Amino acid sequence: MEAVMSLAIGIVFAAGIWLVLRPRSFQVLAGLMLMSYAVNLFIFAMGRLWVDKPPLISVDKAAGTPIDPAVLADPLPQALVLTAIVIGFATTALYLVVMIGARGLTGTDHVDGREPEA
Repeated sequence: MEAVMSLAIGIVFAAGIWLVLRPRSFQVLAGLMLMSYAVNLFIFAMGRLWVDKPPLISVDKAAGTPIDPAVLADPLPQALVLTAIVIGFATTALYLVVMIGARGLTGTDHVDGREPEA
């Protein structure tokens, strides 16, 4: 599972880098989004991937004893990823507005501001 997750994160990040190096501003924006998704997956995977684990609680209600924290899901990576998703959405919206404004002023979406001569 870890190898598949590592490979998926690497492929998504590599695709993001490839898109950032493209000449069009929409491709650059899509590359930045892919790279942020890869970082979010990386942070989420660092909190260990659990299936059917309970959230963080301090006392077993049935027995009244403390629970071993090793069997619980870690809430910190989940909170960090949720925050990163919200911030990423806001910055993507800002990038789109700036990109649309720049295209309206220059008439092109090339990152240099002009089309290459063919």
